[in-house]
Amino acid sequence: MKIKNVGIVVGLISLGIFYFLINPNEVNFFPKCPLYGVTGFYCPGCGSQRATHQLLNFNIFGVLQQNLLYFVSLLILGYHLIVTGINTIFKKHIYNYIYHPKTPLVILVIILIFGVLRNIPYYPFNLLAPN
Repeated sequence: MKIKNVGIVVGLISLGIFYFLINPNEVNFFPKCPLYGVTGFYCPGCGSQRATHQLLNFNIFGVLQQNLLYFVSLLILGYHLIVTGINTIFKKHIYNYIYHPKTPLVILVIILIFGVLRNIPYYPFNLLAPN
């Protein structure tokens, strides 16, 4: 089990270094979005590879240009890690709203609305499309 965990960590670090060094805008071997390739519509995840590259190079504005939802998901992940860390380290019982029964439904609605809005070709919605 420990070898598996070490392999996962080494793989994630290698992938992070890969995305740090290579800009997906400049090469063609990164996987393309199948929804965009077939329909021409941006999915809610379009631009995430470019956003990862921008994030690893500390370009927050570049992350926001590629995928606003990616940045929001990082904030939600940060909230979850902070609350879990406080509860674990300080033996607190702060309620983590990530575990609320309606949270998955709210997240699904946000993802669907974002997916629709980023495909509207008029200002200000066209700002949601990846650059």
